[in-house]
Amino acid sequence: MGNCVARVSLSNIFHVLQPSMGICRNRDQDDSDHAVNFASGNVHLVTTKEGWDEKISEANKDGKFVVVNFSASWCGPCRMIAPLYSELSEKYPTLTFLTVDVDQLTEFSSSWDIRATPTFFILRDGQQVDKLVGANKPELQKKIISLADSVAQVSK
Repeated sequence: MGNCVARVSLSNIFHVLQPSMGICRNRDQDDSDHAVNFASGNVHLVTTKEGWDEKISEANKDGKFVVVNFSASWCGPCRMIAPLYSELSEKYPTLTFLTVDVDQLTEFSSSWDIRATPTFFILRDGQQVDKLVGANKPELQKKIISLADSVAQVSK
């Protein structure tokens, strides 16, 4: 389990490591040899505010819950949990899975008060219903399985 603490400002993001939470490399270092595809499986990578609005609108129209991963490419715990997030997106297509890169959408991430990466939100009608901070695989699985089970019960 781990997370990278991020202080988000409008002009820049400063990242502070909490030693007990794992090791994150500075975002200025080259991560090309550690690339992770944050948009694999059924995960949609959100790169603009308009893209966010579109995905939230589609989910609302379809009556779907949205699972959002606020992440960063330089963050070790984010890279570690990305394959599980992708796997869950394929296993539970009744949910919409989004990833937001906090470095690409700094102001938007700030508006969600992101202080650490990864931070996961579960949304219904665009509103937060649950939150998980950190790369806690068992807890993320538990929340998503519980959510998918509740959706399955309602649709019966």
